[in-house]
Amino acid sequence: MAEARPNVHRRRFGSALRSLRLASGLSLEEAAQRLGLAGKPALSKIETGKQRVSGLGLTAFLSVYAVDSEETVAKIKAMAALASSSKRTNLLDEYKEAIQTAEFEDYLHLEGMASKHESYLHMVPGLLQTREYATSVVERSQVWASQREVNRFVDLRIARQAAWARENPLSVWCILDEAALRRVVGGPEVMRGQFQRLLDVTEEHAHIVIQILPFSAGAHPGLDGPFQLLHFPGGSPVAMVETKTTSIYLEEDGIVDRYRTALDTLREEALDVQASRRLIRELIKDS
Repeated sequence: MAEARPNVHRRRFGSALRSLRLASGLSLEEAAQRLGLAGKPALSKIETGKQRVSGLGLTAFLSVYAVDSEETVAKIKAMAALASSSKRTNLLDEYKEAIQTAEFEDYLHLEGMASKHESYLHMVPGLLQTREYATSVVERSQVWASQREVNRFVDLRIARQAAWARENPLSVWCILDEAALRRVVGGPEVMRGQFQRLLDVTEEHAHIVIQILPFSAGAHPGLDGPFQLLHFPGGSPVAMVETKTTSIYLEEDGIVDRYRTALDTLREEALDVQASRRLIRELIKDS
């Protein structure tokens, strides 16, 4: 079994295998022996996401841990498929100089494998930004040392938008705080272009949905900050929270469920799709 850099899916899969081992009452040493592994270190690497598991190897785990629930078997196999995927988005190679952190590399990998992207945000999501809006945001981030670096990162952001136009398109559902529409990024002309982009993509693509959370909603579950949820063809979703310097991935089901509940509440409190579009049109007229 080949060494692998831990990522979100491999860590989650390893953690699930560890839970199954503990439920079976086996120690690391006992389980490694029954699985035919070279001692505790080998099994420990699997449980921490540093080692891949083959399909045949997974069958052995399920047998040794006496997993007979069809639901559990299906869940573990779905997690294993995501963890073992060798799919590598071309963006990681084409824009490697613009990818500064392992966390962002993880994000690109997850976004490339995701089937649905849901979010509550205070600014237009990168997946839907115009180049002009994106350039203004990136320039003002104070992260990049030169205009060339800014331009390259903007190129990457725009290239990511191919995800919602691919053969099996990424579904995008964004609850956008009204503040994102009121804050003038790049000037009135840039904002008009961005507003029109939101109208166009949601009109042309049924799998892209924008709802505006108005100021009149008052206190709501997103007041403590924006967040994102990435869903996958198999396995549970992952929640992500961004800070100034890194991205935090929240993987435990109980924690992810809290973000799902918050997003459902925000969906109910936000303007519906048509009312959201009317507000955006009004802002275009007023800008």
